[in-house]
Amino acid sequence: MRIEPSTARSLSQRLAVEQSTQRLPSIAAGIVRDGQLVWSDAIGAPDGRADGAATTTDTQYRIGSISKTFVAVEVMRLRDEGRLDLGDTIGTHLPEVPFPQVTIAQLLTHTSGLQAESNGQWWERSEGGPWADLMASAPALRSTPGTTFHYSNVGYAVLGELIARRRGKPWQDAVSAGILTPLGMTRTTTRPVEPAAPGLAVHPSADLLHLEPEHDAGAMAPAGQLWSTVQDLAIWAAFLGGQTRDVLARSSLTEMLQPIAVNDLAGAPWSGAHGLGWQMWNVAGRRFAGHGGSMPGFLATLRVDISSGDGVVLMTNATSGLGPATSELLDLFTEHEPIAPAPWRADQSQSAALDLTGLWFWGTYEFRLALGTDGELRLGTLGEGRGARFKPAGDGWTGMDGYYRGEPLRVERNDTGRPVRLVLASFVFTRTPYDDAAEVAGGLHPAGWH
Repeated sequence: MRIEPSTARSLSQRLAVEQSTQRLPSIAAGIVRDGQLVWSDAIGAPDGRADGAATTTDTQYRIGSISKTFVAVEVMRLRDEGRLDLGDTIGTHLPEVPFPQVTIAQLLTHTSGLQAESNGQWWERSEGGPWADLMASAPALRSTPGTTFHYSNVGYAVLGELIARRRGKPWQDAVSAGILTPLGMTRTTTRPVEPAAPGLAVHPSADLLHLEPEHDAGAMAPAGQLWSTVQDLAIWAAFLGGQTRDVLARSSLTEMLQPIAVNDLAGAPWSGAHGLGWQMWNVAGRRFAGHGGSMPGFLATLRVDISSGDGVVLMTNATSGLGPATSELLDLFTEHEPIAPAPWRADQSQSAALDLTGLWFWGTYEFRLALGTDGELRLGTLGEGRGARFKPAGDGWTGMDGYYRGEPLRVERNDTGRPVRLVLASFVFTRTPYDDAAEVAGGLHPAGWH
């Protein structure tokens, strides 16, 4: 896809404004559509000096906690291979941990209750130690597992060790073999490979720089060790947008993108949540997924509109200062390059289930059933009450949304083949309220409607 030159100029202008007004040594960004990097640019010099070499979209930046998404996908790959279950307690696989009751799913969603940071020195600026040292420091639970959201870098160190045990190799080697190499992400590494930007801090009250340390975080590395480029992160954004290739089943990615743990701020309506390794945002009815990353000297973001697959990646080498460029770049792109809706077409396959359409009643509640694409049924209005979609499954359908997610729906017909009952999670839907032509649990009063 080729975007309009005016769109590219507007995006580059917005990126330049971010670099200048936010006083960032350098910044690089890209936009993804239909699985392709359709725009990218880089502004500034990695060393922050006026005479320094210009940054490019092939310059590496440390991506911090975006590293966690690779760890999470590798855990899901292990699940899909039958090597673990998300409901397993971590003590089943790592018996030495002092919190054996925590589940793998809780670690992925930051609901384990595990402490946020490791004990001892500030791990993000200190040379890391081995797994045995991390466990010897006795990381503790801060809340009852499964009861609240509490972001935990230590939790992803644990998941990194889980991968190492199940794969029989270091977590980074497993991620490289199973994810990076198949996707062609050759510039994503655990340590910087030139050209790479140095981590810098910008003085808040002066135009001065301070060099941040670069190190191996050891056992804590799965929480934020990886370095990447615009081109490589664009591939990862395309993956998140559905271009999973053979790395992960699409159904497993969909499972990862269900918001599970709300990142609740007291007194404020929530707009952010976490799924199985991915951050989620709900912005004016649009659902986004991705992750942010920060390490001393670096900030990075990856965000994808789940419905369209459009995504943005952005990296800068500053400890703080990044403004709203990430969301504004994506908004600017979609405003200038809107996606045309798919043309409507008749679907002859729907004729087989046409007799299911129309009104159904659960007690005295009215629901309208309509047919959707790919054999889906739509019962009621999605987002209202118990409205939900159902996908074909065997001889019936399975709920896809809300209250009925994962619940079976079965159609029962009379001797003439006419549908008379929908049985959904034991509830009975009939063509009229408490239809006397259909069996209703609990029976019907002999007087009927009176």
